[in-house]
Amino acid sequence: MTASVRLILTLHNHQPIGNFDGVFEAAYCDSYAPFLELLDEFPEVPVVLHISGSLLEWLTERHPEYIDRVRGLVARGQVELLGGPFYEPILASIPRRDRLGQMKAYKRHLEQTFATRVRGMWVPERVWEQSFAGDIAEAGIEYTLLDDTHFRNAGLHDDELHGYYLTEESGRLLKVFAGGERLRYLIPYADPYETINHCRSIAERFPNAVLIFGDDGEKFGVWPGSKDLVYRDGWLRRFFTALRENREWLNVTTMSETVDRVSPLGRIYLPDGSYREMTEWALPTERQTHFREMIRGQEQRHDWHRVKQFVRAGFWRNFLVKYPEANEMYSRMMQVSQRVEEASAGEVDPRALPLIEEARRELYRAQCNCPYWHGAFGGLYLPHLRNAVYSKLIAADTLLEEAAGRSGRWVDIKADDFNLDARKEIRLAGDRLVAYLAPSKGGHLYELDVRAVRTNLLATLNRRPEPYHDRIRQHAGQASHEGGGGVDPNGGVRFKQPDLDQKLQYDTWPRKSLVDHFLQPGLSREAFVNGHGGLGDFTEGVYQSKLRRSDERVEACLWRDGYLGPYPVKVTKTVALDAGDGSTLDVTYLLENLPAGLPIHFAVEFNFAAMPAGPHDRYFYGEHGQSLGTLDTRLDTEPMSRIGLVDEWLGVDAALDSSEPASFWTMPIQTVSQSESGFELVHQSCAVIPHWQFQVPNDGCWRVRLSLSFDTSATQARELAARAISHRAPVDATR
Repeated sequence: MTASVRLILTLHNHQPIGNFDGVFEAAYCDSYAPFLELLDEFPEVPVVLHISGSLLEWLTERHPEYIDRVRGLVARGQVELLGGPFYEPILASIPRRDRLGQMKAYKRHLEQTFATRVRGMWVPERVWEQSFAGDIAEAGIEYTLLDDTHFRNAGLHDDELHGYYLTEESGRLLKVFAGGERLRYLIPYADPYETINHCRSIAERFPNAVLIFGDDGEKFGVWPGSKDLVYRDGWLRRFFTALRENREWLNVTTMSETVDRVSPLGRIYLPDGSYREMTEWALPTERQTHFREMIRGQEQRHDWHRVKQFVRAGFWRNFLVKYPEANEMYSRMMQVSQRVEEASAGEVDPRALPLIEEARRELYRAQCNCPYWHGAFGGLYLPHLRNAVYSKLIAADTLLEEAAGRSGRWVDIKADDFNLDARKEIRLAGDRLVAYLAPSKGGHLYELDVRAVRTNLLATLNRRPEPYHDRIRQHAGQASHEGGGGVDPNGGVRFKQPDLDQKLQYDTWPRKSLVDHFLQPGLSREAFVNGHGGLGDFTEGVYQSKLRRSDERVEACLWRDGYLGPYPVKVTKTVALDAGDGSTLDVTYLLENLPAGLPIHFAVEFNFAAMPAGPHDRYFYGEHGQSLGTLDTRLDTEPMSRIGLVDEWLGVDAALDSSEPASFWTMPIQTVSQSESGFELVHQSCAVIPHWQFQVPNDGCWRVRLSLSFDTSATQARELAARAISHRAPVDATR
């Protein structure tokens, strides 16, 4: 008779903050609901289930029957629930106070919702640093699950991973299970009996071993091809049946039962890391390619099976270096977290407490990990996920201003190291707008928050090389481009749009606003689009700065003495925000020391994110209100004094006015990225570039005033209408 073995099946179900409602619904219908329905037929098969807080909130509102079903399975002992940080942040990406706050809050929430004791937790993306052990234990959690990769990196052999270990930090103990990579690849893609045979081979060599599978629940219906495999073709039913047939020796169980009945294998301290693929994605693009080439070469070694556990790739936190836009979100989140902490300290006005707690909850939501990095799926490349993070941060920021007693019309300005680069940035804030300037990086406007729509219109993303771009080039003209197709598990490639190889283009400067360009006279839009024709050293040069403030107006004055070819010239730009007109940024440019009579071509680049291109309710308009086309239109206008951008769905009308008539270039900034459904083209921002060509006057000076204003009255009207409907008394149908 085969010796017994324990098998723990752990599923992690998650949808990020900001994902489309249709995606939530499809995942529910294709995966979450049918899995539990089938599980209900096999009461002898227990599972360990983790549901992220963002998904749980949606399920509670939209499908309370799912909550009831989980509650019933928990009550009969078939489901063990895992906790974790409430809104699925990478633990390394948030302050310790928020780690503890999120873990404790979700533990309480689960215990109250499902009438159960929560003892374990899911570590988001299995990103681990040893200091987390103490935080997790302090949050009241006894055990967690990581990948076997973590344990191999600590020097353990595969034969030493059939169970769990004790670890500690500052004397606080935590039990850590080693999830099996082999099981992750078998389930659900191999025949169920391959999993049974794998378990049998372990049981025969290591009686009473503990094996644990831990992976995304979306593998069971959401991942490409999995719905047909798992449900239509009956994989899951055959798997549960196989478990039932082999229960004499294969004990499917839970983490809680295991720690109560099985002793730990020993003590371990785990090095920083995450699952294997994540460590590769965190590497810079060029190094990632070199790493994979090195691995392919080393796999031919006769002793590779002994060497490979000592070969490690990157570190999660370097996503914040690889993608500056991720660092911008992270830095903004850290600011809000610090403000929440400060608002909570000491004696707090009781009237402010609800506002602070609501701000804390919005902060926690903004810490959801998905848009802070990029791997096999879209992540950072998906604008709606980045926009959701900023929406929550802006909401929290506004709540904190209210808690601090700010009301009516107000403005403020301050300088600090807001983006954690050891240099000071400038923050202009008011009751309607918040703007961040980076004097050390071209004096760029790198964040612009419109409070009324809770949107950062500079949540842009640069186009940059990715390792999979080579694969796109290699398969140009060969891969299918059927809508909604996925990456074929057999190695085929799906393009969601045709000719993606021709859309690969990379930016050489940040796609922000107030990006200053001196250009070759007569330069065409096409040449500029291709990155040609730039002159001078102002685009990313360091600007000096000083601040001016009064109760009614704040100004940031930035200047740079640089070079236009051989000529030393000076550029000064002043950015102002008035309390009385808090929906407008006033920008004044003064160019000095220009050689008299010299032909000059000067441009100021603006980018507008969060305003999708293509739909007819998102469009440009000219100085007379005439439509100039949808927001993906490539314009090259005659000189005019105004261009506007409207997003009727978002409820924003952004107008850019120039005191000197300007020609306007516009172009969509589109990235090519990979997603679970194939390679795709994604609109990131609309670039709008007013440019002027002139002969330098005798005094060597030239001036222009730009006004960037935002009308959100459509949004406010919608909110008032919705509020009126929600407060309307119910109609008495008997009258």
